[in-house]
Amino acid sequence: MHFKKLALIGCGLIGGSFALALKRAQAVDRVSGFSASMSSREKALSLNVIDESASSIQDAVQGADLVLVAVPVNAIEACLVSVRKNLSAEALVMDVGSTKTQITLAAQRALQERFDCFVPAHPIAGKERHGVEHAEATLFDHHKTILTPTSESDASKVELAKQTWQALGSAVSIMSAHAHDQALAAMSHLPHLIAFAAVNAIANQEQKDLFLSLAGPGFRDFSRIAASAPSVWLDIFFSNQHELLDQLSLFKHAIADFEQALKSNDPKEVEKLIETASTVRKNWTPNGSKN
Repeated sequence: MHFKKLALIGCGLIGGSFALALKRAQAVDRVSGFSASMSSREKALSLNVIDESASSIQDAVQGADLVLVAVPVNAIEACLVSVRKNLSAEALVMDVGSTKTQITLAAQRALQERFDCFVPAHPIAGKERHGVEHAEATLFDHHKTILTPTSESDASKVELAKQTWQALGSAVSIMSAHAHDQALAAMSHLPHLIAFAAVNAIANQEQKDLFLSLAGPGFRDFSRIAASAPSVWLDIFFSNQHELLDQLSLFKHAIADFEQALKSNDPKEVEKLIETASTVRKNWTPNGSKN
């Protein structure tokens, strides 16, 4: 597996880390990058994330045998329309979006007869800090990447996508877009929504400054993801709205169980609820190791 040219559409944290990781693996000869922001392109160039700054998506894609679209979910379709114009016959195209059903439908509309070269991908990795200046070659090491090919996906492209992410240090899983969106709504999108809501609940109180001054490791760990970029999560929440609302409904029932037990002055029931959660968390083994 080796690529002559990567067209990087979106020179941010994930896209930049992908380029650096591909270079670390010595799996690419040249990286051409495009971002709507010229400053992002210039920064990526100065950091050696990309080897050339393209003036348009079409210029970046010209001659590329690998295209990575690393832009917010709602911008992917427009980018793929531009990608299609200069796409070479053998190119592999991937995205890195956090939802898959909507993106797959958008890709089908945008790429049309070239849709078979598209393999939707989602690396389960990231940081609260965004921007290419935070990109690192090791970002995907020991993290999962989920691929959600369709019945129209070229089998050789799916295998190439799998090999590519493995070369970047990821453990690759393959599932349907629907199964991905259900799982991510439960394990990522809902926790982010809860963190945002919990911090807002504190911020809306008169004593917020006092409360925050007394916060310790528990608040730090729980609220860490609440520092995430609003624009990113706005796109994710609405692109996976149905699945997220289902998970939110289930969470409200779980909260109601605690509320009812407290109102009923039932310590045994509260203890049972805590013990259930504690056992699940203790038995969770991400990437095969206890955390």
